[in-house]
Amino acid sequence: MSSSKTPMVNYMDMTIVEPQERMSYLVKHGNMIEVDPKQSILRYFRSGTEMERMAKVYVAEGNHENAFILYMKYLTLFVEKIRKHPDFESKRAEMKAINKLIKEEIMPKSEKLRQKLMNNYQREYEQFLANKEAERIRELERERERRKREARDCSKVGGYTLIPANLHVQIDPNVQPTAPDMKLLDQVVYPNDFPMGGQRSNLSDGGLLLSVETDFRDENNKRTNIPSKPSFDRSQKPQYDRSDSLLAGSLRTVIIPQDTMEVFLKLAQRNTDKNVETCGILAGRLSQNRLYITHVIIPKQHGNADSCTTMSEEEIFDVQDQKFLITLGWIHTHPSQTAFLSSVDLHTHCSYQLMMPEAIAIVCAPKYQTNGFYILTPTYGLNFIAECRETGFHPHPNDPPLYMDAQHIQMDQNQKIQVVDLRR
Repeated sequence: MSSSKTPMVNYMDMTIVEPQERMSYLVKHGNMIEVDPKQSILRYFRSGTEMERMAKVYVAEGNHENAFILYMKYLTLFVEKIRKHPDFESKRAEMKAINKLIKEEIMPKSEKLRQKLMNNYQREYEQFLANKEAERIRELERERERRKREARDCSKVGGYTLIPANLHVQIDPNVQPTAPDMKLLDQVVYPNDFPMGGQRSNLSDGGLLLSVETDFRDENNKRTNIPSKPSFDRSQKPQYDRSDSLLAGSLRTVIIPQDTMEVFLKLAQRNTDKNVETCGILAGRLSQNRLYITHVIIPKQHGNADSCTTMSEEEIFDVQDQKFLITLGWIHTHPSQTAFLSSVDLHTHCSYQLMMPEAIAIVCAPKYQTNGFYILTPTYGLNFIAECRETGFHPHPNDPPLYMDAQHIQMDQNQKIQVVDLRR
């Protein structure tokens, strides 16, 4: 479930490594939920059931962070936020069952996950510190090796070599030297007696005065650049991959059987011939952090040329409970129009997307042989429609756009959609 008033947070940009800080971020995301008084309170009860169902899947798959976030959302919703709904007082009986579930199952499970995560975070943090120290030691060793190489390279620089003052050289007074004897000069060197850094220095220590060039050159006689800053930034904390987490802020992929639209249009053909819309509920399951649409549930309904209203919502919930399905969106036809979301469609879809951020709206336009896959824009449209108090068909601004093509869907040619038609 997502709040219409809470911005997405991209956890992949975070560099949190301290265990308590990481846990605080999980709790923060677990608190990101609001109750819209316009939405049916039954929808929130249903959303709680689906959150619990998805949390169990995450636990079974070992994705403890996502499971913990969903349990925290469940607790935030039913311990705190649901009380603000105008119909709360009329649902005391339902709340008794939920409170019993919270006490006996949700809270113990969430506390167990909290402790497990803290232990994992502590181990990861200690390993990080150990790796950091090992890298520091390796960097010191690299620095020592670098200095040794510099010392060796300094033995021959610029074609000149330094001779200390206490070296006695026998010179024939009858011979006037024109240049230093390089074979002799190469024999004794004290490179640490002159400064480094590419500077020229006149050195006089009671010995021979020589001009020494301290530019270091490699085997190709090119300047060798020695980095002055270690390659390991000790202030940088490790990045954690959150691509499989609810904290990532991105939408999980929704897998759709390729034949979904074709099968649905056949079920809607009788209404389409009468220019009457038909609608259905898209339901499925969670696996490996992907959402798979497996069923289309066709509820009892009544429609006309430009709208469709479902009836007996509790029958839909019964089917989902029997088959352990979660709601992943809805599908409907535009018998004589193109594929788009009308103002009524936008408000209908808002209720789905508030409960499940990945929920999609599929619009089938058989006259134009096109299908649309839409979501409300998370950064604008979802908030705008949630706060709009108009009913029926009414104008909305087009800029910025209120909805967009769903980018998080993927077609599956190998799976076949299953149908539950409650109209029969």
